[in-house]
Amino acid sequence: LLFTAFIIIGLQSCSEDENTPGTSEDFTQTELQTVLETDKIASTVDSVLAEIFSNDRTAGKAIENDNDCYSAEFSQTGFVVSFNNCTINGTDDINGNLTVTYAVENESSAFTATYVDFYVGNLKINGTRSYVLTTALDQNTISFTVTSSMTVETEVGTLVTESGTKTFSFNFGDTLGSSTFNLSGNWKVEANGTTYMVETVDDLKGSLTCEHLIGGSMNVDKNGFIINVDFGEGQCDNKATITHPDGDSQEVTF
Repeated sequence: LLFTAFIIIGLQSCSEDENTPGTSEDFTQTELQTVLETDKIASTVDSVLAEIFSNDRTAGKAIENDNDCYSAEFSQTGFVVSFNNCTINGTDDINGNLTVTYAVENESSAFTATYVDFYVGNLKINGTRSYVLTTALDQNTISFTVTSSMTVETEVGTLVTESGTKTFSFNFGDTLGSSTFNLSGNWKVEANGTTYMVETVDDLKGSLTCEHLIGGSMNVDKNGFIINVDFGEGQCDNKATITHPDGDSQEVTF
């Protein structure tokens, strides 16, 4: 269930928009998709980790999965995984190596995944994602904090970087359909020469029955101008309301 949470928490950015970035005071639909894009990519690499952890392997044993997608060498402190142009959970082709180091203390687990020229399709990923996981099964809750410092390079050489910390809380309902998750944190996204400082105001909310965020809001500081993005109050849609510093607002899709 913990790693099911890994796979479903990625924010989805599915629509296309031909708008170009606006002025410092503006915040366009394209820019919102850019801010959310690193989460989409991060959810892909998280699902890779979930796939590996879901295999009950013993430390110190080299393995290959049934379709020769990857091989992994385990040790007492972590493992190194090599991918050979394959897909996991519907991802684009994955190539490259990732290194995971971990530690376990009581009810909390911590590990760091390091990516060096790791490819998902035509996207090249470099950097680290560090996880601290905490279980509270008596309260039907699992939470984990992710600290990222990662760079994504596109096929044409465009760079998008993300750094910061996010906390995810997954709340189990009576069924998976009634289970929900929350996201809070502060992080920075740099793309196309612009820096976006993101801070959640009301925890962003999601449900297993909807592929989009269903609630919560965040502030985005773009060049000193604070823009609010509101994802609504429970509706399952891909709409958000952007409020600019002058008070004007507009509805966009993401």
